[in-house]
Amino acid sequence: MTAENTKRRLSAIVAIDVAGYSRLMGADEEGTLATLKAHRAVIDPISRQHGGRIVGTAGDGLLLEFPSVVEAVTFAMSMQAVIAERNSEIPDDQKMLYRIGINLGDVLVDGDDIFGDGVNVAARLEGLAEPGSICISRTVRDNVRDRMDINMEDLGEVKVKNIVRPVWVFRVLAEGEAPTTVRRQMSAKKMLAVTTVVLTAIFVSFGFWYWQSWVKQVESALVERMAFPLPDIPSIAVLPFQNMSGDPEQAYFADGMAEDIITDLSKLSGLFVIARNSSFQYRGDRVDVTKVGRELGVKYVLEGSVRRASDKVRINAQLIDARSGGHIWAERYDGSLADVFRLQDKVSEKIVEALSINLGAVERAALTRPDTTSAEAHDAFLKGWQYYVKTTAEDFKKAIPLFERAIELDPNYGRAHAALASLYHFSWVRRFQIALGADLGGITRVSLRLKADSHIKKGTCPADCTGT
Repeated sequence: MTAENTKRRLSAIVAIDVAGYSRLMGADEEGTLATLKAHRAVIDPISRQHGGRIVGTAGDGLLLEFPSVVEAVTFAMSMQAVIAERNSEIPDDQKMLYRIGINLGDVLVDGDDIFGDGVNVAARLEGLAEPGSICISRTVRDNVRDRMDINMEDLGEVKVKNIVRPVWVFRVLAEGEAPTTVRRQMSAKKMLAVTTVVLTAIFVSFGFWYWQSWVKQVESALVERMAFPLPDIPSIAVLPFQNMSGDPEQAYFADGMAEDIITDLSKLSGLFVIARNSSFQYRGDRVDVTKVGRELGVKYVLEGSVRRASDKVRINAQLIDARSGGHIWAERYDGSLADVFRLQDKVSEKIVEALSINLGAVERAALTRPDTTSAEAHDAFLKGWQYYVKTTAEDFKKAIPLFERAIELDPNYGRAHAALASLYHFSWVRRFQIALGADLGGITRVSLRLKADSHIKKGTCPADCTGT
């Protein structure tokens, strides 16, 4: 993006997505896709009728730009009414419901694309909307309340990710719909609270020097509580990514995503990365990030989730300061399964940028060089790896054909060769031959050892598989 081909303008931005899209795709991929296409055939003409322009699409998501905020809201209400009518005869668990967020803001225009906080706020509003509803910002409310005969529910100020100031949110009510919360009003009690805040603010400048000293003391105390001393360089733990696909069988893909990021970051000399075995012990329920930081002795923690539907992939990632629990950044990345390596690279590159890590040419190249260019081979490897890490004979038996499939798809896939080498070595050491369908004869043990050696030569084998 260069200054020569960019400009700014005020636009009404509409962000749309399907609520529960992954669940619908998991239940009926072809039917869900057909419904989505049928809905788009209705939605697109309505948007054009109101002067809308589709800026971007990502699976179930839409981003539109309107020159008029009144037209944007009218479009959103018309769209939801049409979709509600189409859903009237459909069972609740099969209905395709949309969430819509609308914001009026300054955007940066680059060709056909738009960027900036105006777009980000619309996306956050969409995330706050309930299925089948519309959320708008206060700027939108202010511009339409005297021009449109609509009812709105005041949801108050909401702190959203990556936006500096809280966003004041309003929900557009359908005809005849009653508010679910009481509208915020300036009561006497609240007036007293505001007055107290104002009086308190008078003394802020007087106490500023003390605040600075206190912050340093708190940060020092947090560091002292660490179970391990903090390294001199930035340190990070990558937690297992949540599987948001609605299919437990896709857990291997989410795990593989986190492990790949760990592997990529481990190549950087300017970053201390916690090993998989340590960070993956926090799998399961939501964890206290500050606790993770104390127990592992790191300054930063990466959390994330992966949603995979058909050949579409969505990655949500957030980098958190483990000392304070505050977010440093949070991003969403969308693409196809074939783009999975590029999406992973974006996450790693964002971490490097956020932590101001200086990379040499070799490290930068290593960070963006995938182990394989075959998404299918990578997927087979991840399926095999989920069994390999359990280190039982039965799981090894399941992993072998998957690793072999990965090698068949990409004979130069070093990690797949290395995984097979490690598997054969451990099978030989732990005498898993019978479980793997072989006898305990010396020839079998030698055969397993030779297989391990063969694969070691073709890939970068883990340190624990090179022994004799």
